[in-house]
Amino acid sequence: MNDSKNYILSIDQSTSATKVILFNKKGKVSDRVTIAHRQYYPAPGFVEHDPVEIFNNTCEGISKILTANEISEQELASIAITNQRETSMIWDKNTGEPVANAAVWQCQRGADYCNELKGKGYSAMVSEKTGLLIDPYFSASKLCWLMNNTHGLKEKAAKGDLLLGTMDSWLLWKLSGGKVHATDYSNACRTLLFNINTLEWDAELIDLFDLDKSMFPEVNFSNEIFGYTDPSVILENPLPISGLLGDSHAALFGQNCFLPGMGKATYGTGSSIMMNIGEKPAPSPEGLVTSIGYGLNKKIFYVYEGNIHCTGDTINWLKNDLELIKDASETEALACSVDDNNGVYLVPAFVGLGAPYWDNTARACLSGMARNTKKAHVVRAALESIAYQVKDLISLMEEKGAIQLQELRVDGGPTKNTFLMQFQSDMLGRTVVRAEIEEVSALGATFMAGLATGFWKDLDEIASLRESALVYNPELDAENTKELYSGWKKAVERARL
Repeated sequence: MNDSKNYILSIDQSTSATKVILFNKKGKVSDRVTIAHRQYYPAPGFVEHDPVEIFNNTCEGISKILTANEISEQELASIAITNQRETSMIWDKNTGEPVANAAVWQCQRGADYCNELKGKGYSAMVSEKTGLLIDPYFSASKLCWLMNNTHGLKEKAAKGDLLLGTMDSWLLWKLSGGKVHATDYSNACRTLLFNINTLEWDAELIDLFDLDKSMFPEVNFSNEIFGYTDPSVILENPLPISGLLGDSHAALFGQNCFLPGMGKATYGTGSSIMMNIGEKPAPSPEGLVTSIGYGLNKKIFYVYEGNIHCTGDTINWLKNDLELIKDASETEALACSVDDNNGVYLVPAFVGLGAPYWDNTARACLSGMARNTKKAHVVRAALESIAYQVKDLISLMEEKGAIQLQELRVDGGPTKNTFLMQFQSDMLGRTVVRAEIEEVSALGATFMAGLATGFWKDLDEIASLRESALVYNPELDAENTKELYSGWKKAVERARL
């Protein structure tokens, strides 16, 4: 590694925005640029993003951060990419244009087809191959819907003119000037099209979802160099693109969860709870999934995972739709202004319930209100709902997955909320450790890119960079915890009626 390489640029392409983050040799954030993109809701249950807008925002962010910090290209070791998972798209490889907007992970357009496949008895086969459940949350049914509901795609696919992928593939393809069509194991395994045992795109699954093998990206280990930027697109000199990882997997790596039993929770728009289970896939407890955590040094590391559809987005709902608050930062003081939730529970099933319920028909439910219910009780119930959903998953991993959580390492914007983090520790009865850095997904991708390019030499050097900001230990007694959680379970039953 040339000593003049002082930084790695990390692209964090999330559900609501694209961040470009500049990391230095100590794994610290030197600067960041955030550019939001528009959310599209063309029909009930449909959620879309404009891939061209996202790519343009990525280029704008790169340009802005280099200019603002007066950094030359020669100081950059690599570009890393971490992305919102399961969000999927199809594009024309000749024109470079998307055939339609990207279908976001929240999008339910594939629900009918998923129900049809489950009704035909495909669940066991799909689970055995992918570790996942047949659900519209994952990429396959979205891609199937796009193929069958966008004019002319079947003919184009037959000619080999179409490519498909998740957002990492799209950005890699665009940044490389259309030269590289690839993804990593963590993104591939979340599509319902990748066999986590053979580590290949599965022909039977591809046929099941009415897709064409010619459309699929190559799959690489995350600490490889995937390709190089094209000077006709961005930057004057080719720069390695490496460290591709889905956002939740990148957070697992960024949190240094390198050993079995180490777990993390990422609190974003939704939440991903992951626990490292080692180098062999194991059947997951019902309601959870088995995924590939990451591919590193030609080895695959597996995880149990549960995905919650709505956590941080619940706070957005309070702010943007109910207009109960003007800023997310207000929620902590409001929650602490009352002694308890006064029996009020919010189940934020706005697009159904994810793990461990996997109920697409469930709908949001605010229950237990009395005449003396105040705004503060509703806000507190919203925060508590996040912790309850995380407890649902951790409890299942421990009780049915035969693996014990030592501590929960947490990251994401909502972890700044002291009330929420303390309540999370109380509900779990375990220590909760908040990352010193908020952008831990971007950091995980950066670590992988650093390993690929020699910016850092090994995992020991990476582990030496870790810092924890705050540690929360349980304070609530077991009886109160049990009573509160029992109330949550009853509220969930109401939401599923």
